[in-house]
Amino acid sequence: MRTANAELDAAGITPPPLRSAYLRCRELHARHGRTYFTATRVLPPDRRPGVHALYGFARWVDDIVDEPAPGAAADRAARLDAVDADLVRTLEGGEPGEPVLSALAHTVRRYRLPAGHFTAFMRSMRMDLEVADYRDLDHLREYMYGSAAVIGLQVLPVLGTVVPPGEAERPAAALGEAFQLTNFLRDTAEDLARGRVYLPADVLDAHGVDRELLEHCARTRRPDPRARRAVAALVEVNQGFYREAEPGIAMLDPVARPCVATAFRLYRAILDEISAAGYDVWSTRHRVSDTRKLAAAVPALARSLIARSIPRPRPVPER
Repeated sequence: MRTANAELDAAGITPPPLRSAYLRCRELHARHGRTYFTATRVLPPDRRPGVHALYGFARWVDDIVDEPAPGAAADRAARLDAVDADLVRTLEGGEPGEPVLSALAHTVRRYRLPAGHFTAFMRSMRMDLEVADYRDLDHLREYMYGSAAVIGLQVLPVLGTVVPPGEAERPAAALGEAFQLTNFLRDTAEDLARGRVYLPADVLDAHGVDRELLEHCARTRRPDPRARRAVAALVEVNQGFYREAEPGIAMLDPVARPCVATAFRLYRAILDEISAAGYDVWSTRHRVSDTRKLAAAVPALARSLIARSIPRPRPVPER
């Protein structure tokens, strides 16, 4: 709690209700996005609350879509409609109905984030209630634009850049897609339990894989060779997103680079784990160990502290 309050103090966030809202977002981020939350600890304290607000909001809405409680998709759709209406009203200056939206709206105003990013995000969340599989990579990327690429675009102004922001947008969006496809590969069995397949059907078909075979692998926790080959092909696609995203790290404000570089390495390490396991994503849920996270975070923190010690004009968002 001391660290969380220090972050809010550094960011100049003083009203108690707003602080409470940011703390709620931080808790959501810490609980659901542990890899990126670890990387966020490398950021200067004043920039962390904005990242927590954006990720906390995304996780909060995603939980509505994925909640295990009984209820028809129509019930969850109604909840999304209510959140969407509350979001629009809040971003237009109205009083939010949920604390998470208070922190989000404050971050949106502070960094002048486009409302269209959140429209795209909500559209993808609705797709989760309507789409159970994706015919090809283009179809999947339609979903990932709103659920992942725009997250990278939202975070970009919080991190700051040393180039015109437009130049860094494509790598930032690619990084969001890279992270999400990594999650999809790692969570194949978990997503199947929710009735969803995020692995593109054309890639699966090319290797003789259908939903029935995927479900068999998940049920027996034993990967079929055909399924392994399909995952291997998608790992290569995923590596392509990382290659596209990597040049964007150098475009960031020096104090933010270690954070994104750490997240980049930790998420990509999940792919390394999948590859080392022979592309088996059914018998275990691959994760980066806490020891490996610490090994990545400590030198990144040192680089961040060095960057902070170098005098330079601090990027200040327009208000």
